[in-house]
Amino acid sequence: MTTCLFDPAPTPLADVKGTEARYPVRRIFCVGRNYEAHAREMGVVVDREAPFYFTKSALAYVPSGSTIPYPPGTENYHYEMELVVAIGKAGFEIAPDDALSHVFGYACGLDMTRRDLQLAARAKQRPWDLGKDFEQSAVLSPIVPVAESGHPTGGLLELRVDGETRQSTDLSLLVWSVAELIAHLSRFYHLEPGDLIYTGTPEGVGPVVAGQTIEGSIEGLGGISLTIA
Repeated sequence: MTTCLFDPAPTPLADVKGTEARYPVRRIFCVGRNYEAHAREMGVVVDREAPFYFTKSALAYVPSGSTIPYPPGTENYHYEMELVVAIGKAGFEIAPDDALSHVFGYACGLDMTRRDLQLAARAKQRPWDLGKDFEQSAVLSPIVPVAESGHPTGGLLELRVDGETRQSTDLSLLVWSVAELIAHLSRFYHLEPGDLIYTGTPEGVGPVVAGQTIEGSIEGLGGISLTIA
């Protein structure tokens, strides 16, 4: 009989719209530079040969509506509003034409970022982990099942800080579509139910400070909110 030295961490469970059943979060993949205008504001260009990714621990998950502390180690804490894909069927080397059949649903997401740490790492050609993968940095709204949402190929995405619009775009401006991302990512990972894909943020990213509230929305998927304590 195997025993553990200490209690294993619980699996994060995300809300699903319209049901009390929860979505166990397995892994979080994030897509970089998936809107042309955001790449330009970050001083880089989109690599159209292939998408690129970074990851966050599943323990970075925090539900929409939470109040969280300003994170340690940063003086430039940024929001990034994103469409999130929730995988519902396992697959490896998935064909683009079959990719959308692996989607359970969609949600609004916030990829919270310690921008100063990310840029310092980028300048030294180091990984972005300190800037991206930290506690309570992957905010998620309730997942809307595909049966209700369909597969969004367009629609308004917006983010507001204390009621002021900071990000506004249309999902049709994604460089790499959801199907293309799933097909490409599955060449390198065996995708499984519970995997989340944050598909990238548009232009307009910026800092937030303690006391501010972030609100976002994606047409057909509802909203998301976060308060910085």
